[in-house]
Amino acid sequence: MIRFLDFIFSLFALVFLSPVLILLLIFGFIDTGSPLFFQERVGRHGVSFILWKFRTMDRDVNDVESHLVDTSKITNYGSVLRKTKLDELPQLWNVIMGDMSLVGPRPGLPSQFELYNERKKLGVLEVRPGITGLSQLNSIDMSTPKLLAETDAKMLEKMTMRNYIKYIILTVAGNGLGDSAMGKK
Repeated sequence: MIRFLDFIFSLFALVFLSPVLILLLIFGFIDTGSPLFFQERVGRHGVSFILWKFRTMDRDVNDVESHLVDTSKITNYGSVLRKTKLDELPQLWNVIMGDMSLVGPRPGLPSQFELYNERKKLGVLEVRPGITGLSQLNSIDMSTPKLLAETDAKMLEKMTMRNYIKYIILTVAGNGLGDSAMGKK
């Protein structure tokens, strides 16, 4: 049922938001010349997939964990995208393709070994990663891998249709910070 809702909600959102997505692409092209950002992430069962996002940093920043990024690398336009979470919208395509769910553990980078191992130990890798979830809503990011994996496991343990809908509504309402760049400026 969740996969069906993921697909329907994502398709509806992409169609409904298509004028906004086109504007964001245009502004992104003006900002960096390359509005979309593609990055390898760890998905369900530890299988890698390519995550889509709007680019928020200079083009020379690639596979760096968000909490380690030098904040001076974030463009002014990118800062707005991050604060409003609009940089996440292209991930709706990942949801349609079946790589992700709307709700689930945030997909990590292949280089985040501690996070991978903690999630594997707790069974978190058995589900599709998500755009939002309990960790994002509680502003727990990848800088604390053990806490992140434990929070993900707690979310999955208590996942119900009601919580699925609740997490989506809270995210759309602007709750949580998700991953934020906390490096030096």
